[in-house]
Amino acid sequence: MDKLNKNNSFGVPDGYFDTFSSDIMKKIAKEDASMPPNEGFKVPEGYFETFNTRLLEQLESIPAETKVIPLKSYKKHYYTAASVAAVVLLFLVVQFNSDKTPSYSDLANSDIENYFEFNDLELTSYDLAEILPIDDLDLNDILEIRLDNDNIIDYLDSHIEDFEELNMHNDD
Repeated sequence: MDKLNKNNSFGVPDGYFDTFSSDIMKKIAKEDASMPPNEGFKVPEGYFETFNTRLLEQLESIPAETKVIPLKSYKKHYYTAASVAAVVLLFLVVQFNSDKTPSYSDLANSDIENYFEFNDLELTSYDLAEILPIDDLDLNDILEIRLDNDNIIDYLDSHIEDFEELNMHNDD
């Protein structure tokens, strides 16, 4: 043993195992004396003598075929499949009942304005001029404030001195 464990610092006193069993028996006897007689469990008289015969009788009375109870229940899977089927069915019913197809007139003006405001179309003013029909375009379509003829005449009266300034014909 000295050859195997040269670096082992643990040791056992000499003669320790010679008196080991007697020391344990003394401790058990001391604990039995300190234990009150009313504590612990009581076994009826002759319980262990008839235990084997009673156990065999109970085993023989069990039917050969017993009901097997699966540990994993499949009800959860059935409920999940039923809920998915219900959602799909509801989706299909809603799709088939909607006869109306969305059109351009269904969109709110604010939705259209938000789309053009927040989406970069990369169109220049020249591109827009080519796309928009000028013949159908009215000045009031572009301006936010609607111009009435009375407002235009009032503005011209207050800001223009001579009516000839409005003449835009070049006779040259």
